[in-house]
Amino acid sequence: SLFLDAGSSHTAMYIYKWPADKQNGTGVVTQHSECHPKGGGISSYVGQQGAAGRSLQVCLDQAMQDIPRARHHLTPVYLGATAGMRLLNISSPVQSAQVLQEVGHKIQSYPFNYQGAAILSGQEEGAYGWVTVNYLLENFIKYGFVGRWLSPGRQTVGALDFGGASTQITFVTKDEVEDESDRMKLRLYGHDYSLYTHSFLCYGRDQVLKRLLAHLVTTQGHTGTVAHPCFPAGYIVTMKLGTLFDSPCTVAQTPSYSYNPQAALSVKGTGKYDHCLGNITEIFSFHSCPFSQCSFDKVFQPNVSGSFMAFSAFFYIHQFLQTTTGIPVTTPAQLEEAAHSICNMSINEMLVLAPDQEPRLQDFCAASVFTKVLFTRGYGFDEISFPHISFQKKAGDASVGWALGYMLSLSSLLPGESVGLRKALKPGAWAALLFLLVLLPATALMYVSLQACRRKKKGSSDTAS
Repeated sequence: SLFLDAGSSHTAMYIYKWPADKQNGTGVVTQHSECHPKGGGISSYVGQQGAAGRSLQVCLDQAMQDIPRARHHLTPVYLGATAGMRLLNISSPVQSAQVLQEVGHKIQSYPFNYQGAAILSGQEEGAYGWVTVNYLLENFIKYGFVGRWLSPGRQTVGALDFGGASTQITFVTKDEVEDESDRMKLRLYGHDYSLYTHSFLCYGRDQVLKRLLAHLVTTQGHTGTVAHPCFPAGYIVTMKLGTLFDSPCTVAQTPSYSYNPQAALSVKGTGKYDHCLGNITEIFSFHSCPFSQCSFDKVFQPNVSGSFMAFSAFFYIHQFLQTTTGIPVTTPAQLEEAAHSICNMSINEMLVLAPDQEPRLQDFCAASVFTKVLFTRGYGFDEISFPHISFQKKAGDASVGWALGYMLSLSSLLPGESVGLRKALKPGAWAALLFLLVLLPATALMYVSLQACRRKKKGSSDTAS
């Protein structure tokens, strides 16, 4: 099957495959290939006739080559959109529908079996990310000897996702989930899973950076120049003031007096960790909680438990911190130390250490400090629980994200009940294997018997002589 993950900052295409002679539910789905076209997410092409559809063309053309021609019409194509389209759907439902219709027409111009496009809810995005992680880690079922699928009896792993416009946390909990909107129950392979899952819209990487700058403009005044404590010293960028307040995440911060969206705004980096930390903390609301306990913004969250996998932008931030500072970043203290080190670097120092990251270098300080606040003060990871977070881009050969979990669900490849004895080989091959299993011990037994007879005869002849 072919899956298009229409994220807020970019679109990714994944091609998955599984053996045709196996029944649904055998769980042998592998990633065949992936494609990442240049340009932004489909929501960024609003008002540009045909652009959203054209942005998918490179990957759809690649799929024509990757998938055998005889299977083109049999290959289902799904498109799932996430927080970027959720935001567009809030600000303009008509434009949102137009974009989905446009990409649908483009996909239908190819000979695949188009199954439609949908905007996922935040809860679905979080839950499908959790399914992907645990499916790839074989925590649901594991293939055993003689064609049997076994329940490995392992604990599941929580999922931490960081996209461009939202961030998700999902994990199994035995605690009561006080807000039913954050509660999800799944039955997979005969086992029941009680999940806590929450998606924080406007807490994705790109929207956090936009909200941070909007916060700095409103607190310092929009006089034309703003000092940015999270940007490295020596970094200066100029933009139109209106680009800051064009999102549902920042529209409430729009200046109420003498506001000119066409006015130029000059942003100068100062590289001050403490000021950066203070401003990013103000993006969150830790003050009131209508439940027994909260993470932030009045959202209930039980205590984190077990192991977690952090992926998407979390992986890239963690990798950047490790490679540029040499700090392993396996504890909250090390995360703070690494973030502090990055925030105190000038733009020239960063260019020397990571020239390949030049377009995004200025954002790593803010992204690192945000991750620190989110994980430690927001989610409540501490010196004991934080080391149980694994930062990964892939598990095996498959990319980690919500796409695989969503595709498995749509394709009915995730059964509710357990999978019994399953012949994993074709009947002829299975019979041959059984024949060999019987023949080899019999042959070995005959060989041992012949050797024993020869030794006995040799012993008799030696005695006679």
